[in-house]
Amino acid sequence: MDLGLQDKVYVVTGASRGLGFAAARELTADGAKVLLTGRQRQTLDAAVTALGGERAAAGLVADNTDPASAERTVAAAVERFGRLDGILISVGGPPAGSVLGTGDEAWRSSFETVFLGALRLARAAAQVLGEGGVIAFVLSSSVREPIPGLAVSNGLRPGLAMTAKALAGELGPRGIRVLGLLPARIDTDRVRELDALTADPDAARAQAGERIPLGRYGTPEEFGRVAAFALSPAASYLSGLMIPVDGGALHGL
Repeated sequence: MDLGLQDKVYVVTGASRGLGFAAARELTADGAKVLLTGRQRQTLDAAVTALGGERAAAGLVADNTDPASAERTVAAAVERFGRLDGILISVGGPPAGSVLGTGDEAWRSSFETVFLGALRLARAAAQVLGEGGVIAFVLSSSVREPIPGLAVSNGLRPGLAMTAKALAGELGPRGIRVLGLLPARIDTDRVRELDALTADPDAARAQAGERIPLGRYGTPEEFGRVAAFALSPAASYLSGLMIPVDGGALHGL
């Protein structure tokens, strides 16, 4: 199936590694052009090179906590590639911790990055996107079920998912789609770091894998393929929904 990605242009934030990079790799493999953002120039440059160089990708150092970053990011994509067809908003995971054990500053700083920074990017993209455009958020399975030890994610991700759902209703009449992706145990640096917080990381990984119906962690490539499809014109009638990428781990519908 042709996803219709040839010469489409996307912004992918937090894309120097992990899920963002995996999505960017699948997009460029099918002919799209991508503006990547991240906090470190060195890792961004390496990601651009891995995606085929300046013909396919460009990197922009950006911090989602900076209120000016969102509009600067969208403008950079249009200036570099001449158009914008969509954005995948991926941010780093908030710190681990319990509800009672997480202080105000951790909640406040995470709200700036996970929630408000993502919302700014969506608003900036909405100003530029035309009919057929798409805004997608990389969220978490914590949208549907709380994850032990990730209180901040459990608190903020569901709110952002509901905001995305509302935004889908607002932008639908303009032909712009909005959706979310809900990764669970995908084998990224972030998940390995969370496993490392346990007394026995190998045992924690094995036990987590056993609880997944497919019996294993997902790969970044598997997530990236789902993201590329969701962003592509082939998914033109999908909007306002949250797509689990979890190997069947979530218990609800």
